[in-house]
Amino acid sequence: MSYASTVSLNNEPTGKAQPRVCPIADALDVVGDRWSLLILRELSFDVHRFNDIRANTGAPRETLTTRLRELEQAGLILRRRYSEHPPREEYLLTDAGAAITPVLRALRSWGETYASQR
Repeated sequence: MSYASTVSLNNEPTGKAQPRVCPIADALDVVGDRWSLLILRELSFDVHRFNDIRANTGAPRETLTTRLRELEQAGLILRRRYSEHPPREEYLLTDAGAAITPVLRALRSWGETYASQR
């Protein structure tokens, strides 16, 4: 079965001047940048603390803070305090965040086969 044959008629363009309604585009609005995907990768590897996520992704501090907030607002991760003095928090995948793990595995496999050869 081809990709085209699996697309619902509901995803057809609504007119010549309007883009196609697409759940892929909707997903990319939530996780479609490098840092968000790398954060989700780290959380799926059970890396939960800010400094560890930062070290493993190479994300700038401000960028990491912003992406963590965005992923939390989107419902993919939750923030949990693990220390009161000093206040420290860790990040965990929600069910929605964990559901993207197979996508990350597929992206890794594709990258190993096609992108790592550059």
